[in-house]
Amino acid sequence: MWEITVTVLGIMMSIGYYPQAYRIWKTKSSKDISLYTYGIFSIGTFVWTLYGFHLGDLPIISSFIIGVIGSWLVLGLSLYYRRNKCSPLETLFKQ
Repeated sequence: MWEITVTVLGIMMSIGYYPQAYRIWKTKSSKDISLYTYGIFSIGTFVWTLYGFHLGDLPIISSFIIGVIGSWLVLGLSLYYRRNKCSPLETLFKQ
Protein backbone atom coordinates (compact mmCIF):
# COMPACT_ATOMS: atom_id res chain seq x y z
CA MET A 1 0.00 0.00 0.00
CA TRP A 2 2.78 2.45 0.88
CA GLU A 3 4.59 1.76 -2.38
CA ILE A 4 1.52 2.65 -4.45
CA THR A 5 0.80 5.78 -2.38
CA VAL A 6 4.39 7.01 -2.58
CA THR A 7 4.54 6.34 -6.33
CA VAL A 8 1.28 8.18 -7.07
CA LEU A 9 2.16 11.15 -4.86
CA GLY A 10 5.69 11.31 -6.24
CA ILE A 11 4.38 11.41 -9.80
CA MET A 12 1.84 14.09 -8.84
CA MET A 13 4.62 16.23 -7.34
CA SER A 14 6.80 15.77 -10.41
CA ILE A 15 3.98 16.88 -12.70
CA GLY A 16 4.25 20.27 -10.97
CA TYR A 17 7.05 21.33 -13.32
CA TYR A 18 4.90 21.06 -16.43
CA PRO A 19 2.53 24.01 -15.85
CA GLN A 20 5.60 26.25 -15.45
CA ALA A 21 7.14 24.88 -18.65
CA TYR A 22 3.85 25.42 -20.47
CA ARG A 23 3.62 29.01 -19.23
CA ILE A 24 7.16 29.77 -20.40
CA TRP A 25 6.44 28.23 -23.80
CA LYS A 26 3.09 30.02 -24.16
CA THR A 27 4.35 33.48 -23.11
CA LYS A 28 7.79 33.06 -24.71
CA SER A 29 9.23 34.62 -21.57
CA SER A 30 11.16 33.31 -18.60
CA LYS A 31 12.16 36.60 -17.00
CA ASP A 32 10.57 35.71 -13.64
CA ILE A 33 12.10 32.23 -13.44
CA SER A 34 15.06 31.64 -11.14
CA LEU A 35 17.70 29.75 -13.10
CA TYR A 36 19.50 28.87 -9.88
CA THR A 37 16.37 27.25 -8.46
CA TYR A 38 15.61 25.21 -11.56
CA GLY A 39 19.28 24.35 -11.94
CA ILE A 40 19.21 22.85 -8.44
CA PHE A 41 15.91 21.06 -9.15
CA SER A 42 17.31 19.67 -12.42
CA ILE A 43 20.45 18.29 -10.82
CA GLY A 44 18.54 17.00 -7.77
CA THR A 45 15.91 15.12 -9.76
CA PHE A 46 18.60 13.62 -11.99
CA VAL A 47 20.66 12.38 -9.02
CA TRP A 48 17.56 10.94 -7.31
CA THR A 49 16.68 9.11 -10.53
CA LEU A 50 20.17 7.62 -10.67
CA TYR A 51 19.82 6.62 -7.01
CA GLY A 52 16.47 4.98 -7.76
CA PHE A 53 18.08 2.93 -10.55
CA HIS A 54 20.94 2.01 -8.22
CA LEU A 55 18.46 0.71 -5.63
CA GLY A 56 16.09 -0.73 -8.22
CA ASP A 57 13.30 1.21 -6.47
CA LEU A 58 10.33 1.70 -8.81
CA PRO A 59 8.63 4.49 -6.79
CA ILE A 60 11.80 6.61 -6.84
CA ILE A 61 12.49 5.88 -10.51
CA SER A 62 8.96 6.55 -11.75
CA SER A 63 8.54 9.71 -9.67
CA PHE A 64 11.84 11.32 -10.40
CA ILE A 65 12.15 10.44 -14.10
CA ILE A 66 9.03 12.55 -14.68
CA GLY A 67 10.62 15.25 -12.52
CA VAL A 68 13.85 15.10 -14.51
CA ILE A 69 12.03 15.71 -17.76
CA GLY A 70 9.92 18.52 -16.28
CA SER A 71 12.69 20.35 -14.44
CA TRP A 72 15.08 20.14 -17.39
CA LEU A 73 12.26 21.32 -19.67
CA VAL A 74 11.72 24.42 -17.52
CA LEU A 75 15.46 25.08 -17.35
CA GLY A 76 15.93 24.55 -21.09
CA LEU A 77 12.98 26.74 -22.05
CA SER A 78 14.16 29.43 -19.64
CA LEU A 79 17.60 29.50 -21.21
CA TYR A 80 16.16 29.33 -24.73
CA TYR A 81 13.87 32.32 -24.29
CA ARG A 82 16.59 34.37 -22.59
CA ARG A 83 19.19 33.74 -25.26
CA ASN A 84 18.18 36.67 -27.45
CA LYS A 85 18.55 39.16 -24.62
CA CYS A 86 22.10 38.38 -23.47
CA SER A 87 24.95 35.92 -23.76
CA PRO A 88 24.66 32.41 -22.22
CA LEU A 89 27.05 33.30 -19.38
CA GLU A 90 25.14 36.47 -18.62
CA THR A 91 21.93 34.44 -18.67
CA LEU A 92 23.25 32.04 -16.01
CA PHE A 93 24.48 34.77 -13.67
CA LYS A 94 21.79 37.37 -14.26
CA GLN A 95 19.06 37.13 -11.64
